[in-house]
Amino acid sequence: METDYLTIKEAGQHELEIKKSRFIADVGRVITEEEAQAFIAGVIAREPKATHHCWAYVLGEHDEIQRESDNGEPSGTAGVPILTVLKRNDLHNAITVVTRYFGGIKLGAGGLIRAYSNATSTGVEATGVVRLVRQRELTLTVSYPLYDRLAHYLTENAISVLDTAYTDAVAVTIAVDLDAVTPTQDAITNLLSNQFTVKEGPVAYHEVPVEIHASNR
Repeated sequence: METDYLTIKEAGQHELEIKKSRFIADVGRVITEEEAQAFIAGVIAREPKATHHCWAYVLGEHDEIQRESDNGEPSGTAGVPILTVLKRNDLHNAITVVTRYFGGIKLGAGGLIRAYSNATSTGVEATGVVRLVRQRELTLTVSYPLYDRLAHYLTENAISVLDTAYTDAVAVTIAVDLDAVTPTQDAITNLLSNQFTVKEGPVAYHEVPVEIHASNR
């Protein structure tokens, strides 16, 4: 992708009980359809006796790949609600598999839609969301007497430090949003009276935590 986007922080699991049925939401991050199908297969292998394994995923820079499955539930009551939660929370390259163990009480179409939506949204909240931000890596090399001043500045401005190497000087590799590269370099130049060197590194995605209260509506 060429833009920042939200996705699942890490693979996780969350369970709800609704009218004696167990709904287990497995949430994860996937990039390809092969990864998505492997994720689904892994859940099925772990829960082979479940009544249903319903799922949905969105992939691609523009969510051009969207798949869902009711896996035996009435049409439109499981896969679509799962997919809808992922899309309404603006999640990309994300998958959810909701495993159901039937508890003996029928929920009806509306009840199933609410159950699969709630299982997905609470699963997303439980596992967490991150924003993948495209940032430029910069390696700043300073003398030891100036390092504390630089470190304090980076901390005060919440600039992510990727690595620190101590040799005859201190080399600090940071990640900076693309539109902040020049202002950051200018600020550090003023801070250190230009007594440092900087080497620009690659542009890469870095994870920024996001607080989310997932929507299932």
